[in-house]
This record gives sequence, C-alpha cells and structure tokens, in this order.
Amino acid sequence: MRITAKCLATTSLILVTTALAVPSWAAELDANSAIDTVTVYPDGATVTRIIAFDLASGDSTLVAKDFPLSLDPSSLRVEGEAGAKLTIGTIDARPPKAAPPVNLPELDKRIEALRDQRADLQGAIDSANARRKFAQHFAEASPAGLGDKGEARPITEWRAAFAAVAEEIATADTAIRDATRKQREIDRQIAQLEAERAAKPPSKLEVRIDVASAAATKATLRVTYAVRNARWVPLYDARLDTGAKDRKPQLELVRRAEITQSTGEDWSNVALGVSTVRIGRGGSAPELNSLLAQYPQPLKPLALGAASDLARPAPMTRQAQSPAMAKIAEAAEPRERADEQQAVAEIGGFQATFKIPGRVSLGAQEGAKSMRIAAMAVPADLAVRAAPVLDPTAFLEASFKQTDDTTLLPGKVAIYRDGVFVGRGKISASAKDDIVRLGFGADDKIKIERAVLKRNEGSAGLLVTTSKTDERAFKTTIRNGHDFPIRVAIEDQLPVSESEDIVVEMLPSTTPPTASNIRDKRGVLEWSFDARPGEARDINFAWRVRWPKDKSMVIVPAG
Repeated sequence: MRITAKCLATTSLILVTTALAVPSWAAELDANSAIDTVTVYPDGATVTRIIAFDLASGDSTLVAKDFPLSLDPSSLRVEGEAGAKLTIGTIDARPPKAAPPVNLPELDKRIEALRDQRADLQGAIDSANARRKFAQHFAEASPAGLGDKGEARPITEWRAAFAAVAEEIATADTAIRDATRKQREIDRQIAQLEAERAAKPPSKLEVRIDVASAAATKATLRVTYAVRNARWVPLYDARLDTGAKDRKPQLELVRRAEITQSTGEDWSNVALGVSTVRIGRGGSAPELNSLLAQYPQPLKPLALGAASDLARPAPMTRQAQSPAMAKIAEAAEPRERADEQQAVAEIGGFQATFKIPGRVSLGAQEGAKSMRIAAMAVPADLAVRAAPVLDPTAFLEASFKQTDDTTLLPGKVAIYRDGVFVGRGKISASAKDDIVRLGFGADDKIKIERAVLKRNEGSAGLLVTTSKTDERAFKTTIRNGHDFPIRVAIEDQLPVSESEDIVVEMLPSTTPPTASNIRDKRGVLEWSFDARPGEARDINFAWRVRWPKDKSMVIVPAG
C-alpha cells in the first residue's frame, strides 16, 4: 500500500508479504505507540494505537513492543498519513523472545555465596544437635545422687549438675533456632535470585511493520486490532413522574453502558465509544445438517482397555441525603442542577454506536465503569397489575411506546417513582414503536382480596359413577383508594389439559375475562377495567376439571 502526502491508505492483507516486500536487511526502528481510540462491543473491542515517527529514505522496519498479548493477530490493520510516498509491506505480530538477564555471572556468584553460607549454618545446627544429645545422654547415664563410694551427694551438687545439663541444652537450642532463622532468610534470597536468573516470559506482544519511503519524512500510522477480553452491558434508569390532576404521567428512560475490560492494557485518556455490533457471532447464519429418523444402532463392543476411557472427563471448552448535600440545599443563592454528559449517537441501518464525549480512562482489571449514553422522555400510561392467586399486592405499571431509533437491548433497570428509588427490574429487547411495560413497585392504595368460595372434589354420572371432578370457585375484590381513576388488570389461571381424558371447563358464574392466554401463556386470563375513585369491584372465577375415575390427576405449574 502507498501513503502519499496528506492522503490515507489502509492495508488489506495481514501477515502476508506484499508484492513490494521490504528486504530482510531493512533497518529496524524502535517505535512507541499510544492508544487513541477504543470501541467496545457486547463481546469484545477494537483498539486503535497511534505511532508517530521520523522516517529516513529507504527501507525500514518499525518494531513496537507495547501491544497486548490478547490481541487477535489476524485483525491487525494499518492506515496513516505521511509527507512523502510510502509503501507498507508485511505486518507481523509475535511474542518477543524471552531474554536472559544481562548480569547472569553476577547472579550465579551471589547464589553460590548464599548456598555456602547456608551450608555453614547447617554445620552449626548439626554441631548444636550433637551437643544437646550429649547433654541429654549425660543426664540419663550419670545419676547425681551417688558419690564415688556409693554415699549420697549433697543436695547442692545435685542442683549444680541439673543446672549444667539445662544450660547445655538451652545453649544448643538457642544456636539451632538462630541458625534456622538465618537459613530461612537465605532461602528467600536464593529463591528471589533464581527468579531473576530465569528468563521472564513476555508480557507484551511485538508488532513489526515493514515500510519503504521514497524520501525522509514524518509519518503517523494508526494500528487497529481486536481484543476479546472486553465488553459492555446496557443498564437503565427509569424515572417515573406519576403526574397530577393537571399533569400527565411522564417517564424518563436513561440508557447507560457498563464497561469492563481485562485486556492486559490500560486505556488511558482515550476516545471511547460503545457499539451494538456483536462481533463474536460471526458473519453468517449457522448451517444446518440433515436430520435422520432411524432405528437405534446396536452398541459396538468396547476394545480392551476402552472402558477406562468412559471414566475420563470430557474436555473443557474455553464469557439518604449527605450532610454536604444538606448544606447545599440550605444555601440561599440559586443553584443549577448538574447535567450528566451524554454520548453522541451514530445510528446506522444495522447498528448504533455511541461516542462518549471527551477522553476517558479505564485500566485493565479496574472493574466496571458506568457511563450515560442516551436518554428519552415519553408520555406514560399508568395501570395497576396484580396476580392475587400468588400475591395480593397491586403493582404500579407504566407502559410507553419505544420512540428511539436504536433498539433497547435487554438489561437491568433501576426504578424511581416520583424521585424515590423503589427497586430494580429488567427490560426486554424492544425495537422502535414497540410497547414497553415497566413495574414501579407496590401501590398500597389499591386493596385486593381473593377468597375461595368453593373447593369440591367428587364424582360425576347419572346412575353409575364414571368420572371424578375437581370444582373450584373464587372471588377477587378490588378497592381503589386513590382520588383519581386508574386502570386495573387482574390475572388468574385456568388449568390447561394435555390429555383427551381430562376435561377443563370454565363455569357460567365466571365474570367474563377481557383477555386470555396473555403473553402467549396458555390458561392465563386477565380482567381489566377502569376503577373510579373509591370504587370496589368483584371478579368471580370458577372452573371444573373432570377425568376418568380409575386414574389420578394433579394440577402442577407448567415447566
């Protein structure tokens, strides 16, 4: 590829020598690179490094030794600008050779001296052990109670003998302890020196770029590559203003990106962006193989010794207000609310990229960093939803139309109602014009009670009992304690039969539901209505299950 004055060029082949390859005798130039731009994806990132250098006329090889080991060599791409005609040849990435330490003879000499000191200390320990053993043997073999002629010795001589033996043992023990401590310290020094003596594995990758310049020039190259150990996940803040008699409900949805990276390189003062592209999924849909319907094949006998193979594990595959804020609130002078910076969105036909304003730093293994990327304010429709068969609590729900051009990715949501944090939820993937529903916590002014009116298990048949039955009836009472009307939705379950012998019927006493099989779940019914202020309303629900008398039937949740 050629780079001419103030023009842009990119390489198209990586790790392959081009037709204008640079000779192997080209001069090598050590180059330092700096990370300039990072784009993070849900399953990886692309990093662009800048290399600025002065280049002499002729053939040269740029050698940059500060690239991370985690980069994908096949993703390396180079582009740049120069003040003269420039040709880019081979681009290569390799781990640098582990070089032995330059002071190897000195290290060997220090290790040898320490080992001699350790041997001297071991001799002192052996000598002290022998002295201690002799003192113990003397105490056992030479009783202090008899004199030369068999008479008893004075008690003072006993004590002198005891003291002499104790002193000898104590002196030996002290010598052993001191020498052992010194040996431990010498062992640590030897281990440290041997670690310094060993060739250290490379912690960075070496990138070599062959270039040929027609004249001396200043050039700037941009090297882009992909790394896997980085990702971002969407987070949301949903802030609901429930409104008033003269103000309709409003919802603000703030989109955030939580970024983490463990690429082995620090992203310091970089231009950072996040993209919705998923690079780990590849470029094409998976290919399907044929499905065969056949009789099971007989098992083949195992070869001798093959039974042990069955025991081998399968190989593992390789993703409250603070005092400071109170003082601010008490200040007499007016204060403006601090605005949080927001990313600039670039919306394409198939993906969206959000560029964070300014420069950002994020170190490797630093942990997650959350950044605001977008926000939208939309009118919201409020309703109260409950499933009293499980929980009589009424939950406030806000629904809105997704008006943003970019798809809302699934993620966790922090829920705020009228400025108060009420919990966390989840949001599903939603494209433009989809209806999104979010829960905003319990509504204590809606009272719901569910009573069992009937539960009867019996038999059915005119003259002869032919079947068994299970009949149940319930009444749910809803009271609106608000001083304004509100939409109420009550859910309940009608059993679903998966056998011709089991017949399920909803009884005539049931209040007709307004919807069935909601959210594509069989048997889940919904009763919805607008409850006036102070209104109480009853919902009746009854059903019967009938099955053969000679069989047992159970009602269980769907798997």
